[in-house]
Amino acid sequence: MMSSKVSLAFFTLLTITSLILPSRAQDNPQDYLDAHNAARAAVGVGPLTWDTTVQAYAQNYANQRAGDCNLVHSGGPYGENLAWSSAGLSGTDAVKMWVDEKAYYDYNSNSCAAGQQCGHYTQVVWRNSARVGCAKVTCSTGGTFIGCNYDPPGNYVGQKPY
Repeated sequence: MMSSKVSLAFFTLLTITSLILPSRAQDNPQDYLDAHNAARAAVGVGPLTWDTTVQAYAQNYANQRAGDCNLVHSGGPYGENLAWSSAGLSGTDAVKMWVDEKAYYDYNSNSCAAGQQCGHYTQVVWRNSARVGCAKVTCSTGGTFIGCNYDPPGNYVGQKPY
C-alpha cells in the first residue's frame, strides 16, 4: 500500500471535443473561485482563496502548453486540473466539467465508477487544499487550454477528499 504522503497521479485527462454553447467570458479570479467554492460548500468544505503565486505557476505552465495544448501534467509542486477544448472554453465551464465528475465518485468506497474518472472532482473539493490559481490560453492550433493549480495538493492515496 502506498504511503498516505504519496500523491495519487492522474494520467487520464479531460478532453472536450464538442462545441460548448457560447457564454460570457467567465475567466476572472472570482469566477474561478465561485465555481470551485460552490462545489466545496456542497460537501461542507471551506472555501479556497485565490493565490497569485499559484496563479503565476498556472499561467507559466499554460503558456508552455499554448504551442501544442497537450494535456500533460506539469509535475510541479501543486495539485493540478487541466482542460482542453477544440472551441472556446470559459474557466467556469472547465470547473463545471471537473465538478460534474462527482456523479462518478463513490464516497463510501472512495473510488470512481468503473471506466470513469473523478480525480478532477476530488481535487476541487479536497479539504486540505486552501489556495488556487488558474490560467487560460488560446492554443496556436486553435481551441483553449485551462489549468488550475491547488496548494496544498490533494488526491492522496487512502484519504477521502472530505
